[in-house]
Order: sequence, then structure tokens, then C-alpha cells
Amino acid sequence: MNILLWIIFGALAGWIASVIMGSRQGLLGDILIGIVGALLGGWLGSLLLGVGITGFNLVSLLLAVVGAVILIAILRAFRRPATMP
Repeated sequence: MNILLWIIFGALAGWIASVIMGSRQGLLGDILIGIVGALLGGWLGSLLLGVGITGFNLVSLLLAVVGAVILIAILRAFRRPATMP
């Protein structure tokens, strides 16, 4: 998959994950979250299901969105300020 398809794929996966998680990342943020989420989702998919990112198809998009959702959740956990009791 060439770099332009990775950018489009990342933007789409990142945007879908942002909508699911109710967060606004902006175009560049969606692209970065989507690409890193695709790497994370592909790694988890190959580890747990034996299926990874294989190109621009529905299974790969679902794995990328799941990875991006996980990534957004991790980022939120680190961004939250500690509450005082």
C-alpha cells in the first residue's frame, strides 16, 4: 500500500474512531491516530485472530478503527488530570 493510501486509510479510520469516542482530533490528528491505530489493530488482530492489515478492505478498516479507539482511550487515560479527594 503506498503512502497516499496509508494517509487516506489513516484519515478514515481515525475519523471513525474519533466519532465513536466523541473526540475531536482535527485532520492531522485523525490521520496520525488512524495510522498508529492501524499498526496497533493489525498487531493485535494478527496476535489474537491470526488476521492483520492486508490492504484497503473492510477487515483491515475494522482492525484499524479498533486500534484507533484503543489508542484514543489510552491517550485519554494519560491526559486526564488527577482528581483530589
